[in-house]
Amino acid sequence: MLVPGLRLMELGWIYLIAASILEPCWVITLEKSNNFKKISWGIVTVLALMACLYLLALAVAEIGPGISYALLAGIGAVIVVGLGAVLYKETLTVKRLTFVSMIVIGIIGIRLSSGGII
Repeated sequence: MLVPGLRLMELGWIYLIAASILEPCWVITLEKSNNFKKISWGIVTVLALMACLYLLALAVAEIGPGISYALLAGIGAVIVVGLGAVLYKETLTVKRLTFVSMIVIGIIGIRLSSGGII
């Protein structure tokens, strides 16, 4: 055990959550880099992307590729929709919120069906 009381599978979920948080970070910094014309934002983008992929690789080793990638994409999408509303004043319509809610329900369902708590 790496951390007392923490199973390896649980550590995989921690890696996956961290990767899922980094995914929207690199997406936002990619936009801010202006097609890598702003070097500092471009460097942050590449670093965030590399960290995201590294953590995803660690999660895949513990959880498996199908579940890991599906959840990374779902969690990342939900966060990007939220950031789009806050940072870019994108409109959150009832339709958008309905479909984002369906993604969240799917994420919770996958986590519960994997034998864990939310």
